[in-house]
Amino acid sequence: MGHLTARDAYKNLEERINWFTQGAPPSDTLYKILQVLYTEKEAKWAALLPVRPFTLKRAAKIWGTTEAKAEKLLDHLCEKALLVDSEYHGQRQFVMPPPMAGFIEFALMRTRGDIDQKYLSTLYYQYMNVEEDFIKDLFFATETRLGRVFVQEPVLSTDKTNHILDYERATHIVEEAKYIGLGTCYCRHKMYHAGHPCEIDAPWDVCLTFDNVARSLAEHGGYARLISKEEAKDALERSYESNLVQIGENVREHPAFICNCCGCCCEALQAARHFSPMQPVATTNYIPQIHMDKCIGCGKCAKACPILAISMQQKTDADTEHGLNKKKYPLIDTEICLGCGVCARNCPSGAIELKRRPVQVITPVNSTHRFVLQAIEKGTLQNLIFDNQAFANHRAMAAVFGTILKLPPLKQALASRQFKSIYLDRLLSMQKKNKA
Repeated sequence: MGHLTARDAYKNLEERINWFTQGAPPSDTLYKILQVLYTEKEAKWAALLPVRPFTLKRAAKIWGTTEAKAEKLLDHLCEKALLVDSEYHGQRQFVMPPPMAGFIEFALMRTRGDIDQKYLSTLYYQYMNVEEDFIKDLFFATETRLGRVFVQEPVLSTDKTNHILDYERATHIVEEAKYIGLGTCYCRHKMYHAGHPCEIDAPWDVCLTFDNVARSLAEHGGYARLISKEEAKDALERSYESNLVQIGENVREHPAFICNCCGCCCEALQAARHFSPMQPVATTNYIPQIHMDKCIGCGKCAKACPILAISMQQKTDADTEHGLNKKKYPLIDTEICLGCGVCARNCPSGAIELKRRPVQVITPVNSTHRFVLQAIEKGTLQNLIFDNQAFANHRAMAAVFGTILKLPPLKQALASRQFKSIYLDRLLSMQKKNKA
């Protein structure tokens, strides 16, 4: 690889990153970001790694080096949060995290002196808040969203609490996690350095990661610190008090993260504001309903809404006839409302109640389910099955195929066309016969 120029190294890495279902559109700004995060040597080596989890032995073979030397470099990449490691059946595995939620955020989840975080933040701001191609691709390229909103449990009435599903509760995610990590909020950290500090002065130490991601970030480089379930619930409570929205990975089982987001800094909530009525994340299964007989027209709900989905309307003569005897009253845009419950928490008269949405929001079961759905919708399913360097191992292929077999017929047909696999066609045909 010695003949590669620096630009070649980073270009190859950029292409490797874009083998993810979630990629990063090329630009001069992205090139500069990769230069900050990776040395030229690291970029050359990382560009050769598989997208899916791989072993030390596999990395050594790809790099053409000894396992001892490969492990040293892999550990170094973990220390920079450019790789995440885990243990599977007693064997250590590594994986390249996607851009987001992944290596882009990890770089600012703690204060560090090995990179210029202020310079990196200005690059991030340019790439995401000015150029916007990355944000559009991240949040709107697929029907299946990367993230989903959690409802603020404290605002639900007792009868609603009895009907909330386990996976809809942030507290349930906390209780189920083996490891919980607490880190610095990447969004507010970035915006602070970029010269756009948080408008509501929200807390920074509320970024939650779970299980292998939390353990790896804590053990390598201190990007998170492992905390107890009680501390995690305290972080949620502090976030509720600051009117932050809980956005986690869009899966029912074992999400990797829950962010506590403000409307002024969070890319997802900013996208909800700028690209309305398109929704960048999956909503909760709740929608606020205003009881006008209790509403005092104070406007606190509109001020607190993180995506500006509530506006205060001037009353008309017709409104007066219907008993609206206040100067203004709130109007909720239910087409863009996330159902987070921040408005209900801020209503001093208890006029806002969360109701179940008439149509249930469908959430993927796990990360594999989400990856496959997004890959089918984006036309990149083959990237999940194969890498440039090698075919997938049987276990990884079985996980993907198993997920495809559980999809609706239309999604299965799309998957079959994209993959063009005789094996997959036979599996789908056999499944159809078994259902007949």
